[in-house]
Amino acid sequence: MSDLPSPPVVPDELRRRLGLFDAVVIGLGSMIGAGIFAALAPAARAAGSGLLVGLAVAAVVAYCSASSSARLAARYPASGGAYVYGRMRLGDFWGYLAGWAFVVGKTASCAAMALTVGFYAWPAQAHAVAVASVVALTAVNYAGIHKSAWLTRSIVVVVLAVLAAVVVAAFTSGVADAGRLEIGPDAPAWGILRAAGLLFFAFAGYARIATLGEEVRDPARTIPRAIPVALGITLVVYAVVAVATITVLGPQRLADAPAPLSEAVQVAGVNWLVPVVQVGAAVAALGALLALILGVSRTTLAMARDRHLPHSLAAVHPRFKVPHRAELVVGAIVAVLAATADIRGAIGFSSFGVLVYYAIANAAAFTLGLDEGRPRRVIPVVGLIGCVVVAFALPLSSVISGAAVILVGGAAYGARRILGR
Repeated sequence: MSDLPSPPVVPDELRRRLGLFDAVVIGLGSMIGAGIFAALAPAARAAGSGLLVGLAVAAVVAYCSASSSARLAARYPASGGAYVYGRMRLGDFWGYLAGWAFVVGKTASCAAMALTVGFYAWPAQAHAVAVASVVALTAVNYAGIHKSAWLTRSIVVVVLAVLAAVVVAAFTSGVADAGRLEIGPDAPAWGILRAAGLLFFAFAGYARIATLGEEVRDPARTIPRAIPVALGITLVVYAVVAVATITVLGPQRLADAPAPLSEAVQVAGVNWLVPVVQVGAAVAALGALLALILGVSRTTLAMARDRHLPHSLAAVHPRFKVPHRAELVVGAIVAVLAATADIRGAIGFSSFGVLVYYAIANAAAFTLGLDEGRPRRVIPVVGLIGCVVVAFALPLSSVISGAAVILVGGAAYGARRILGR
């Protein structure tokens, strides 16, 4: 790899404060969020009775991508995630493309999570609540990564308690029927892949641990341990919640439910739990939004250091040791989107960008040598192929808009190279 760039020299390092527990919690806060409350219904519409198969496919792609990301993060423990990995292993363009896909896609995801908070907390004023949520969480992130980790820990505890209550209510009700788990003829292969793409959106938060690599203590040991632990816990939670919901509602009713977990507890006859689930969904979306803003701002910092974005965004606050300018800019853009955007298109668009990001991460992991902690070759190969297939199985509108934005980013890179920095 001698013709590729050397590991980045970080001019103004962030402070390493996160241990294994905090890193796992941040990963959980990124994954066990609004996705489990919102993604089940559209995934069921796509896969029918094959929803659990779609969940398994998403888990395999996520596991391979997580393993690749963990090995790369241990090798390159700097902010930026696959932006850094692509640049180091594949060349400057691929790193830039990964960073562009992440920043654009996850900025849309931030807006979607903020709007989820609004629609659950106060539907009549959803956009106003969304903007207020963005402002509040940007302020928390600005105050330092340790405070963000503490808040994320509290959110994870609340959300897990709510999900546990939903599962208990479903399994102890008299309406739960294990026969509803059977796979019927309404489970087309392409629909299962589309469901996997929608559910991958909910899994993808494990990258937040990698993008915070510059703030993790002993990253060579901590990151490879934290990512699979967080992903494994999330998979178990998602699988149990999905099974509980299907046994109560069945695939068809689940597909038509605007708020599937709320409807599941209603059908189970536990009406008092409905407002608790609504609060849990809002808190989960807040946790996801908090972690998303963290990840986007750190990738923005890394790209600004290399002047792929305005270099002024590379500043680190002298007291709080966070990329404060990047956080403020990201927060401002997300607030504008939250005030004006439609939540429906944001999730599919974000999914396409995230899958492109992980495809590049898997390709980068494939180039690692045995002395660099390379995963078994089959892992990045399956991860890369899975990301590409699942990305193009998404709804056509998401594929077209996502591909168009990726192409715009590539054209901007080419124009900048021709014109000079």
